[in-house]
Amino acid sequence: MRYAIVSETYPPEVNGVALTVQGLEQGLRARGHDVHVVRPRQGDDDAATVHELLVPGAPLPRYPGLRVGFPATRRLRETWQAVRPDAIYVATEGPLGWSALRAARRLGIPAATGFHTRFDEYMRDYGVAFLAQTALRWMRRFHNSADATLVPTRELAEFLQSRHFDNVVRLPRAVDTVQFDPQRRDFSLRAQWGLGDNGFAAIYVGRIAAEKNLDLAVRAFRSLQRARPEARFVWVGDGPARAKLEQDNPDFIFCGVQRGDDLARHFASGDLFVFPSLSETFGNVTLEALASGVPTVAFDYGAAREYLRDGIHGAAIADGDQAAFIAACTRIANDDLSRGAMRMATRLAVANLRPEQVAHDFDALLHELVQSRRSAGVTSLPSIAPEQPEREAS
Repeated sequence: MRYAIVSETYPPEVNGVALTVQGLEQGLRARGHDVHVVRPRQGDDDAATVHELLVPGAPLPRYPGLRVGFPATRRLRETWQAVRPDAIYVATEGPLGWSALRAARRLGIPAATGFHTRFDEYMRDYGVAFLAQTALRWMRRFHNSADATLVPTRELAEFLQSRHFDNVVRLPRAVDTVQFDPQRRDFSLRAQWGLGDNGFAAIYVGRIAAEKNLDLAVRAFRSLQRARPEARFVWVGDGPARAKLEQDNPDFIFCGVQRGDDLARHFASGDLFVFPSLSETFGNVTLEALASGVPTVAFDYGAAREYLRDGIHGAAIADGDQAAFIAACTRIANDDLSRGAMRMATRLAVANLRPEQVAHDFDALLHELVQSRRSAGVTSLPSIAPEQPEREAS
């Protein structure tokens, strides 16, 4: 089969969507399929491989290092007319994603979308809560124009269905348990953090940005630090909130963006993963922490609801209860015996989440869309919205 994947974020950009998209691409290719990726050009020296189409884009406001693709309906239509994919997967709801759905609709190519980001929650985090319902309607219009919307959890599927999203399908996520492994714990790295043999490192991994609810992480650490003055808080990642956080907390350790084995080494060298976000659709880092043998405190939704068992793998905090989140971090940090048992249990929670199975399920879903379209004898469909003249960048 020939598939096309369209995404406005892709490695070397580091975020959950980019890494998930790359994993799906590699999984399909490992299964013998021809996979073509459409993404924005990430810089002047960014050259397309034989499997890529690069389109113009622009930096995403307030998110240095991330880009949004410009509209490209005509170019995509011409490309896919020349070499037609059997199905497409659109990972992002930006201008490039809309263009891909329009082109696929015109050509009668079945399309699936991925619901990766709760933009309605982001509106609240950035002080424009009155736009939350507008954002949700915009996302519903986008995803309902596809043949299926893929989500990682049952909880999110139920939420979207209750908000009149059509054809919602659960596709579980995976984690690479070869890469993320407790055996990667690095005592020389911990020594760089100023920790002795019995030291304690709380760790946060992810975007350092307003929507991640990071003030709560700071308060939780200060609480546990009162009982463990030697504790260190290690931050892995980058983002627009880093500079102020670093200025306000000079004792925190900022390691910047880490990738691959270096990321795995940082994860496994932590003692407690503190993840206060309330705006995730999933939270891949939760799986990575569990696979690394790191007890985790997170709110009870997304990946935590699917795989994190309260009291066994850390703490799953209900209803956004900030006081309970802080108390759990403090309690687990100060109970070495219980935390040791949790380290033994966390890896078992994700042991069966194999990337190969996700690739199989993704392939089967796309194949089903292709077969359904062929059975219906549909070769082209009206546009998903009244066509507006697009000014496409060259």
